[in-house]
Amino acid sequence: MKNLLLTLSLIVLGLAATSPARAADAAPAPSLEQRIASLEAYVNNGDPSAALKDTNGNIPTGLATPTSATSGPGHNGWMMTSSALVLFMTLPGLALFYGGLVRRKNVLSVLAQCLGIAGLVTILWWICGYSIVFGKSGESTFLGSLSTFAFLNGVGSAPNTDYSYWVSHNVFSMYQMMFAIITPALIIGAIAERMKFKAILLFMTLWMFVVYFPLAHMVWGIDGFMNGVWNAKASIKAIDFAGGTVVHMSSGWSALILCIILGKRLGFPKEPMPPHSMVLCMVGTGMLWVGWYGFNAGSAVAADGIAANAFMTTTLATAVASFVWPMAEWLLKGKPSVLGFCSGAVAGLVVITPATGFVTASGAIIIGILAGIIPFLAVSFLKAKLGYDDALDTFGVHAVGGTLGAFMTGVLARNSANANLATNLKDKVTDAIMQPLVFEQIKAILLTLVLAVVGTAVIAFIVKAVVGLRPSEDVETVGLDLAEHGEEGYHGA
Repeated sequence: MKNLLLTLSLIVLGLAATSPARAADAAPAPSLEQRIASLEAYVNNGDPSAALKDTNGNIPTGLATPTSATSGPGHNGWMMTSSALVLFMTLPGLALFYGGLVRRKNVLSVLAQCLGIAGLVTILWWICGYSIVFGKSGESTFLGSLSTFAFLNGVGSAPNTDYSYWVSHNVFSMYQMMFAIITPALIIGAIAERMKFKAILLFMTLWMFVVYFPLAHMVWGIDGFMNGVWNAKASIKAIDFAGGTVVHMSSGWSALILCIILGKRLGFPKEPMPPHSMVLCMVGTGMLWVGWYGFNAGSAVAADGIAANAFMTTTLATAVASFVWPMAEWLLKGKPSVLGFCSGAVAGLVVITPATGFVTASGAIIIGILAGIIPFLAVSFLKAKLGYDDALDTFGVHAVGGTLGAFMTGVLARNSANANLATNLKDKVTDAIMQPLVFEQIKAILLTLVLAVVGTAVIAFIVKAVVGLRPSEDVETVGLDLAEHGEEGYHGA
């Protein structure tokens, strides 16, 4: 058994005792106990070098450093799977969800916008986006480095231990790229059926640099301004497990501002504009729900107990919200619609996102109930009262839901769900209803709101001046599919 464990530890840590470098070393090799302890670190997603350190916390000269040797196959496998799941959310999940909700003359325009954004953001991420978000400048907590990882130089298979001891740096970068892809794609739901394709591409390019990249660094960068979990010097000690502020608040509030500047669709609200295919919408919803496990559980950046908790809380909140929304609809409007089930599921996914790795099962149930009620009220009554044309309810679900989720994370986060909260937030997480963390979350909400609203307004007016925002009335009447892409989603009667 000892020989088996020793062999496993050698494979996992890459500490081959027969290597030429090891034979030439005068210092002793790690002991069997140290090797086994490092193997346990892999299983538990811990620091593999901890077992090799002496009483002064230093690794003796001559011992190989496991953190620079290799990634862990299990954690790496989960993160590659999660990356694929998050991309699956956009292509085809979000594309079909949004595509089913528009009129048939515009279905291809939504698919083209999702595909175009996926390619555009990938290029930006490769050039400098990843470096701006996850590099370290040493000078700013608002932005990373423009050059550290530019063109993904230095982003290889060894882990970047700022973010994971066991996941390859290139896998981590691809995982985060999928978040960067879906976030601007969410915005198109609010401006569907009435914005030029070239205007969308220009807007999204500028928006990534002005809103997404800075916000993502502030929240998730190891030295970020609002990274309360890992940055002991964070000015705002907020938490966001998988993107309540970074993804949903930023896109949702930006979507509201953009749709107001863009103006209403021709005929809105006098002409009926029902979804052309609730079947596609339902299929897209199911894909979003499945893909969201990579989004939320994958944000643990390991196949560990925190990921398992996120998997559970995501399921509970989503299922509850998917049930509560149509029940509220049934009570107030007379019938529970399939759109209500779909909207409730997406709202549950949105609201649990920032909290999923920080709350217990009971906390997830509370979030699910609120997610089924508050976004429903925003979509059903607030939009009609204020008169804005949020075509596919991006604001009502993502802005309202993301803001609600960020706040409720502060209320319901518990050390029992995630021991990492005790690292730098011992005085913020107290298990009280209005624990100090709540006020840190409010600060993060306000900063995110200001950045998204102001940034979007400035960018929208720039794009309007450069290329214009809307197609002609004739193009909008015929539909964007034929006018912008020369194709139709459906032929015949």
